[in-house]
Amino acid sequence: MGALDSGLWYGPYMAAHQMSSRDDAMNFNDAAGGQKRAALYRMVTPEHTCPYGVKARHLLKSKGYEVEDHWIRTRAEQEAFKAEHDVKTTPQIFIGGRRVGGFDDLQRFFGQKVKDPGATSYTPVLAVFAVAALIAGAVNLLTGMPLVGVALIGRFIAITMMLLAMLKLQDVDRFATMFLNYDLLAKRWVPYGYIYPFAELGAGALMRAGALSWLSIPVALFIGGIGAVSVFKAVYIDKRHLKCACVGGSSNVPLGFVSLTENVMMVAMAAWMGLVLAGAALPGAMEPGRAAYWPLAAPRTSAAQPHAAAGLMAPRTATAASTNMPRANAARIRERS
Repeated sequence: MGALDSGLWYGPYMAAHQMSSRDDAMNFNDAAGGQKRAALYRMVTPEHTCPYGVKARHLLKSKGYEVEDHWIRTRAEQEAFKAEHDVKTTPQIFIGGRRVGGFDDLQRFFGQKVKDPGATSYTPVLAVFAVAALIAGAVNLLTGMPLVGVALIGRFIAITMMLLAMLKLQDVDRFATMFLNYDLLAKRWVPYGYIYPFAELGAGALMRAGALSWLSIPVALFIGGIGAVSVFKAVYIDKRHLKCACVGGSSNVPLGFVSLTENVMMVAMAAWMGLVLAGAALPGAMEPGRAAYWPLAAPRTSAAQPHAAAGLMAPRTATAASTNMPRANAARIRERS
């Protein structure tokens, strides 16, 4: 690394000429004997290291450039540098005596795509779905349940609800503010936007635990039903282009099909658990008194239960031989003694 002053000989020449393409760089590199050199000016202080400066240095080195790494160590040096070269930010990169610009400009210079910070993306919510599926699959493997089946779907939905609620709870006020843009109930009663993340988390946790179904089912039906109607109205009837608060109030997830899916999953899961709890689905598939736990928990079942053969639950059975084995072993020990 070099001192800040060591590179100022570029001076006004650098400020007046900004390189905009790799062809310009090739011309200058050819004139310099083919050596690929770049000068990087970035903020490095005991309190702060500019992350974009670090990324710029890495990108230049990955492209085969020899980097003259100049540290700007104080705010005063930074202001002097910006005034000298008529720039608003650091880091700044120079190649062949001409200014390329900041890190975004360097990416464009190398033909890389620069992310638009205001662009919408489904990536955050898809990441939540993927992580929830992995956790649900891991729990199934841990508990001896079939890797693919109704139980996996139930766990996936419950875990997804909890993860989405966690993201909303990072900044409840910001979530509630964005939620007001489209939720029909929150528009009429503002506190609902602050209650929603806690209700979603509680319902998901109770569904995952297979406990208090009399509470988790109506809560999930209520918040999921209102959410589904609100999203459908805003997107498909009113044709509004909004950002969804499903992964928190600072996301750029567009309000649309994926947002609708979150609410539909909650309603479907709650409705299915309600049917099972009422005994209207899969008769005989549960032990007496354990209906509220299906399909999220694995109750102990007997071999005679038909759902075990279908792979919906992992039966935990005990044969007469296995039950009497400890007693037989004890009897043999007594005979030998």
